[in-house]
Amino acid sequence: MTDPLILGLESSCDDTAAAVLRGRALLSSVVEGQSALHADFGGVVPEIAARAHAERLDHCVERALDAAQVRLQDIDAIAVTAGPGLIGGVLSGVMMGKGLATGLGKPLVGVNHLAGHALTPRLTDGLSYPYLMLLVSGGHCQFLIVRGPQAFTRLGGTIDDAPGEAFDKTARLLGLPQPGGPSVEAEAKDGNPKTYRFPRPLLDRPGCDLSFSGLKTALMRQRDAIIADKGGLTRQDRADLCAGFQAAVRDVLAEKTRRAIAIYMQEAPSEPALAVAGGVAANMAIRDTLQQICFDAKVRFTAPPLKLCTDNAAMIAYAGSELLAAGVAHDMTLSARPRWPLDKTAAPLVGHGKKGAKA
Repeated sequence: MTDPLILGLESSCDDTAAAVLRGRALLSSVVEGQSALHADFGGVVPEIAARAHAERLDHCVERALDAAQVRLQDIDAIAVTAGPGLIGGVLSGVMMGKGLATGLGKPLVGVNHLAGHALTPRLTDGLSYPYLMLLVSGGHCQFLIVRGPQAFTRLGGTIDDAPGEAFDKTARLLGLPQPGGPSVEAEAKDGNPKTYRFPRPLLDRPGCDLSFSGLKTALMRQRDAIIADKGGLTRQDRADLCAGFQAAVRDVLAEKTRRAIAIYMQEAPSEPALAVAGGVAANMAIRDTLQQICFDAKVRFTAPPLKLCTDNAAMIAYAGSELLAAGVAHDMTLSARPRWPLDKTAAPLVGHGKKGAKA
């Protein structure tokens, strides 16, 4: 039987996206970012993001269909992000998904945005269940054992700011452009990570939970101390601060990853693997460290291509295809959800980030 042709829609934060997928063959992927719209505000403004999604979704769909060389009538199902995220943006996508599904008379599949990230390694690398997932992005950071398209065990997660939020806030504190992750990483290349020693939060506690809010505060205090002493920041000061901050994030993620791998390996998976996805997975210093940890533990390391690490609709289309194969479909009562935990048995994570709800 031919794999269904899936149209995916993503609008959970500040990227408007559409993609067309058949099986594991990605026929098109269109992403329209909103960085320019939010640049003057130092972060994502939910109202602006929601309005931009409403204006751009139909254009993204048209571009995705054209690039895939298919007609809207050829689509077999609509997969749409139904949460978690900024509610206005999620609602824009859900309403469009409902409209398309109704007009075409095709199935509608609501997808958890985090599940999209978590299942991306199956799209790109064909990983077998169960595998360990580190989802590390602008609004979320979790260690998950991925057992199926609806079966996730959370081993730990951030109790406050996610790493991506911490990178963005650090960039703002140092006058660097947004998004903060690439800016801080670029600046850190010219810095000495040993010049300023920052804390490694929660390493003194057992488990896999993480915290990055205090790290950002420590950087702010160090910045203020330098300014008070020198009357300002030099380019080298800024580079050293970025390098020290990045090293702290790397070290925390490294130790927590070792702990998560140890727990995961107790299940004796037949093909042990760690997958890393989300925007922070694009940071090469962090990625290289995690890759070495996997090599030492004899666990396969995989990370999606950088364009599929950040928010996109290809991952939503793929997650939708797995859910559809499992018999999952939704009707017009599908709701947009600001919070949507993957592991429904785990205790809620504390905190709410500016880039979206923790889950």
